[in-house]
Amino acid sequence: MQSLEEIGVGQTASIADVPGADAVSLRLLEMGLTPGVRVAVVGRAPLGDPVELEVRGYRLSIRRREAALVTVTT
Repeated sequence: MQSLEEIGVGQTASIADVPGADAVSLRLLEMGLTPGVRVAVVGRAPLGDPVELEVRGYRLSIRRREAALVTVTT
């Protein structure tokens, strides 16, 4: 399995897990990054941070280190 950080621009993946019970993991779940949801990476800032995603019909930007917490399957 890969992390969301490893997915390239223009690719899609399915969320497998957002491990942990810390504030960051819970916030990612609240923003819609829940297991089974399809997510597309639509862009990255010039230095790679943040990562822009399309999930559940809206766009979301998260930090690269937050994307590394999310496990996905392609």
